[in-house]
Amino acid sequence: MPQEQIVALGLIAGLTIFVGLPVGRLTGAGLGPRAFLSAIAVGILLFLFWDVVSAAVSPSRRRSTRQSLEQGRGGDFALLAGTGAAGLSASLLGLVAYERWLAARGTGTVGPDAASLVELGSRPAAATGRQLAILIALGIGLHNFAEGLAIGQSAAAGELAFAGTLVVGFGLHNATEGFGIVAPLAGGPVRPTWAFLGAMGLIAGGPTVLGTLVGQAVVNTTLSVAFLGLAAGSILYVVIELLGVNRAFGLKVVASSGILVGLFLGFGTDFILNALGG
Repeated sequence: MPQEQIVALGLIAGLTIFVGLPVGRLTGAGLGPRAFLSAIAVGILLFLFWDVVSAAVSPSRRRSTRQSLEQGRGGDFALLAGTGAAGLSASLLGLVAYERWLAARGTGTVGPDAASLVELGSRPAAATGRQLAILIALGIGLHNFAEGLAIGQSAAAGELAFAGTLVVGFGLHNATEGFGIVAPLAGGPVRPTWAFLGAMGLIAGGPTVLGTLVGQAVVNTTLSVAFLGLAAGSILYVVIELLGVNRAFGLKVVASSGILVGLFLGFGTDFILNALGG
């Protein structure tokens, strides 16, 4: 497949992330709607964490069967399992270290773009709403790079129908994930600029294009597992942070309902992908 078409596939799959980003410009919402929006993001990210970990573990599982081990492929299993675990650990613990560095500099409090200090009782936090949005975008970007690898590798193998199916499915996922990026900002008193939202879209969706190009040129399962591990760690870190913010809102029923909605959105798009043959 020509490189221009590979780029087009990556653009279609990755840039649907922009669909949900304008929600971040909502301002003046009450505490309940803001808690609900934040909880929906948690649900979407919980699904995404499950999806990423499943994709990372799958190659290792295929090489951990009795037949594979008897064929002397135990080294392949150890390499893939170790790569995924190392990526997840490095990402999660690296972000925790970043949190501690922020706290040491005295900047680790929730800013006015996430929720007011009065509302949250001056709860210490690792990041402001903008910083959380950036971290979410980075985590999704790592995930989308791995998705781009799958698209590029399918196209390189001549499986064009399957590559097209992946594009449709990943595009649907990204349409909901865009909302997850801006949920920490939505409804707050400070409206993010269009330039900031555009940057978040490029950080989260742009790696899909890069992944398709790399996947077309290099078929490497270990590389894919490494990026999936990094994505899983960063997503898990953000989920932990958002759960802390939601707990501070003090609206458990609203938060639980929002998390369910987010999970249903995530699994719903996944079922659509499976129905299309992905």
